[in-house]
Amino acid sequence: MAETTTASSPLQLRGGGSLRGSVQVPGDKSISHRALLFGAIAEGTTRIEGLLPAEDPLSTAACLRAMGVTVSEIRAGEPVTVQGVGLDGLQEPANVLDCGNSGTTMRLMLGLLAGRAGRHFVLTGDGSLRGRPMRRVGAPLAAMGAVIHGRKDGNFAPLAVLGQPLQGTTIETPVASAQVKSAILLAALTAEGPTTVIEPAQSRDHSERMLRAFGADLTVGGAGNTVVTLTPGQTLRGQSVVVPGDISSAAFWLVAGAITPGAALTVENVGLNPSRTGILEVLEQMGANITVINARDVAGEPVGDLQVSHGPLRAFEIGGDLIPRLVDEIPVLAVAACCAEGTSRIRDAEELRVKETDRLAVMARQLGAMGARIEEFEDGMTITGITELRGATVDSETDHRVAMSLAVAAGIAAGASQLHRPEAAAVSYPGFWDDLARLRQPAP
Repeated sequence: MAETTTASSPLQLRGGGSLRGSVQVPGDKSISHRALLFGAIAEGTTRIEGLLPAEDPLSTAACLRAMGVTVSEIRAGEPVTVQGVGLDGLQEPANVLDCGNSGTTMRLMLGLLAGRAGRHFVLTGDGSLRGRPMRRVGAPLAAMGAVIHGRKDGNFAPLAVLGQPLQGTTIETPVASAQVKSAILLAALTAEGPTTVIEPAQSRDHSERMLRAFGADLTVGGAGNTVVTLTPGQTLRGQSVVVPGDISSAAFWLVAGAITPGAALTVENVGLNPSRTGILEVLEQMGANITVINARDVAGEPVGDLQVSHGPLRAFEIGGDLIPRLVDEIPVLAVAACCAEGTSRIRDAEELRVKETDRLAVMARQLGAMGARIEEFEDGMTITGITELRGATVDSETDHRVAMSLAVAAGIAAGASQLHRPEAAAVSYPGFWDDLARLRQPAP
């Protein structure tokens, strides 16, 4: 069970015991960002239910407010309203726009602001975000006529955006990235002529689904839905958006339920968008006991409840086109691999090195401290199970997904663990430690 924590004290996590009950995870972070952004540039009011009240979406809301958009106070359990200012209504802010720790906020803002002709914007963030690469967005936007300046030839924030008239074009992205694709589509809304994005594999498609719902002229085609074309000229209209639970947050409970002896959990109201359900495919490959019940469709997004219980697991191999569909779940899958028979292999995951932290290095380092047998490579890792983890002093290294993955590992470890900087979990799941305490069943 988790005990009280503050920003300056480590969290004590006891090993042993089990997990039982039902849990609702916070609203999907990706959909929350997009609902705020698209609502801001629509005509009329957008009402958002289930928006994630965590630090990253709060950063997006704060940036929008600084540009004259009225966003109601964001409180857990209450709907949020956005008074849209239209495609050209964003005002030049009086100060620097602070994106906090949110790479999604910064990258999507670059696309949103690049075409605001005659207006000037400066984007920054915390120390972690200022060290994360942005040229992957800036380069394709420059092909449309965007002017973005920053450190290291525009690769690192602070970034200055000098709004320009943009030209639609065809852009082939070197990696499948929903953030890059979404930034291009946001810029395309005010460009002259259509813009086509061609990805090497399909990344999550929340932007495409939501832009169509708001009235954009957008088509998806190509093998594997990898070609997206947006034709400007349509007025976006405010919508009612219901945000489903974030499958990336549900992943911690799915893995915890699968690896914790005696566990039986139901994770309710989880978004099951096919571009995000790679985690379910891998857990199925491992033989995990997971069942989807109450499947339904909510506001264009498939949703269901997930039941998971403990059972034996076998090793997995993942790479290629699957990686973009579960990139955020790899840290907790590394924990699952410690409990699986055989050697699990993760490849083609170099994207993890430029997340909130270098997640490949951090998970190898922290799980290694608990006795995991991990070998790290440039684009992935191998994890040899079955390994009995032991309690240890570990550190989130300020990464929310690392913090929660280590909590899952600590629950099955022999002995107690101390987790430093557990407050990082609040970036995407503010109530995680409370939910863990509620679901935890003490050892007999």
